[in-house]
Amino acid sequence: DLAYAAKHAGVVQMASILPARRARGPNEPGGIKFGLFSDIIQANRKYPKDAPRASLEVVGSGVMLFDQIWLGSYMSGGVGFTQYATAAYTDNILDEYTYYGMDYVMDKYGYDFTKPGDNMIKPTQDIVNDIVTEVSLNAMEQYEQFPTLMEDHFGGSQRAGVIAAASGLSTSIPTGNSNAGINGWYLSMLLHKEGWSRLGFFGYDLQDQCGSTNSLSFRPDEGAIG
Repeated sequence: DLAYAAKHAGVVQMASILPARRARGPNEPGGIKFGLFSDIIQANRKYPKDAPRASLEVVGSGVMLFDQIWLGSYMSGGVGFTQYATAAYTDNILDEYTYYGMDYVMDKYGYDFTKPGDNMIKPTQDIVNDIVTEVSLNAMEQYEQFPTLMEDHFGGSQRAGVIAAASGLSTSIPTGNSNAGINGWYLSMLLHKEGWSRLGFFGYDLQDQCGSTNSLSFRPDEGAIG
């Protein structure tokens, strides 16, 4: 079923139409709404007391569908894009970085991820800065300390994506705020570039540095802000 959907997406009615400037047709995987997608995965039902695990399950499925199948075909004809997507679900490195963030938030702010909904942290800029800085620097230090870790995530864009994902999860879960999470992602990219001078191949720098300024805005064809 997965292979069929990847090769013959045109005959599988799966999604809403995308904004006109991005869409090639009315039925692309990119048109599956993120909220609907996370509900399809049902990870919250299976892991109600483990918010990071539930989120990581959605990440693993999301990079497969949105990055490998849709973006990989749409942007590059299926060449190369699978490499940085697989880094999110083929080992437990992203899990390790994310749970480090959860431990840090527990120790400093008293948030217990096994009790979602209780003791949520207010999503201020200072708190976003603090959590993301800690998670990003820890991940970068791990890459520098363990050569096999660097060999596994052999591309700069793989490392950038994994570090930023851990930062975003570590921010959005305790605050319950998805916008804090996306700002955590972009801040991680900036910290990464500041520390290592570059994120990945030449095209990777631009889109992941520009996001902070656009994270609280939306374009008219994207509909009402959530």
